Amino acid sequence: MDVPDDEDKTDRLLRDYNAVLRESTLLTTFSGILFGFLLNISVNVPQDFDIVDRISLLVALYSITVAIFLFIMPVIYHHLQYPYRDFEKFKKRSHRFMLFGVVPAIVTLYFGLELALSSVIGNLAFLLAAIPYALVYFFFRKRK
Repeated sequence: MDVPDDEDKTDRLLRDYNAVLRESTLLTTFSGILFGFLLNISVNVPQDFDIVDRISLLVALYSITVAIFLFIMPVIYHHLQYPYRDFEKFKKRSHRFMLFGVVPAIVTLYFGLELALSSVIGNLAFLLAAIPYALVYFFFRKRK
């Protein structure tokens, strides 16, 4: 009877490992595409960008770079730690890397939205770009 238990444990470990890597892949892909757009804008800076827009662009580009590194850390950690002595430790660290990567990704999304809005409404864009985040926070708190 030990064989089915070992097979179940192996199947569960593979499912957990695949889930971690799928999450990492999704977040890295999203961030990589966003990085490409921001890099293109920073290389071909529009003529009407003022110093505030340029700084916002650089902050967004820098923060998405940090997010990408944090999102690929589970893969790097996997290669450094394989074979695992403690798979739960791997899952917790991978989760922590991805969770920490969400913060700079949110910063990037905010500044990206601010850049898009500033071309239409000027400096009021800093305030209006915060509205989606306030709404998400409000609905998140409301769910409890």
